Amino acid sequence: MLDILAIAAWGILFLKYWLTGKLALLIHPNYFGLVVVTGSVLLVMAAIQGIQLVRSRRQRASKKRAIPIDPAEMQHITLFPPGWASALLLITAIVGLIITPQVFASQTAIDRGITESAISTRYQPKSFRSTIPPEARSLIDWVRTLNANPEPDAYTGQKARIQGFVIHAPELSGRYLLLSRFVLTCCAADAYPVGLPVKLDRDRQAYKPDTWLEVEGRMITETLNGKRQLTVEATALKPIPEPKNPYDY
Repeated sequence: MLDILAIAAWGILFLKYWLTGKLALLIHPNYFGLVVVTGSVLLVMAAIQGIQLVRSRRQRASKKRAIPIDPAEMQHITLFPPGWASALLLITAIVGLIITPQVFASQTAIDRGITESAISTRYQPKSFRSTIPPEARSLIDWVRTLNANPEPDAYTGQKARIQGFVIHAPELSGRYLLLSRFVLTCCAADAYPVGLPVKLDRDRQAYKPDTWLEVEGRMITETLNGKRQLTVEATALKPIPEPKNPYDY
């Protein structure tokens, strides 16, 4: 019985995340179809096993006899109580149904290395050519452009309008913040942060960490921690709602 409940619970969990849009917080969109199919198959399997279990119990009741026990099963010794694995799977699925997945925040970005790779990404830039106008490039577009040509002076003076969440990088002075986004290549477990420094005309305490901003300005080259980096000199900052899908791919 626990096996059936565990299978059904995981099927419901997969489909719930898909229907509520939370699946985008956990996995790349390329795998949405696989998750939906898997959830549907699990529910069908649970239904079939449930029907078989009901029929089996009815047959036992009609024959009024117990199912004989195989002597080999009597001699089998298990390290864990029977059904413990199914119970664990069921509990995990129930927890997933109760707890809503959360978007990664600035502290996670710092822990995963945003301060050491503020303008780096794992994409291979060998054949990358940006045909997007500077003012239309997203944060990720700028990061990819920098990977193709990491010389910041090549972009000095270009207009920029990017969106991301605020990070107060401890190694940057109070006039700078990092605007960042997480990139998913497969699932949330391998999500990594990318970002660009933003130069402000005021102290960054005016913009709380994890706040989503749209920043407009122009590109300049700044030396931060002894390293020349492309930086957005902000001319306008506007708080925006957290996007429905905060990750990029």
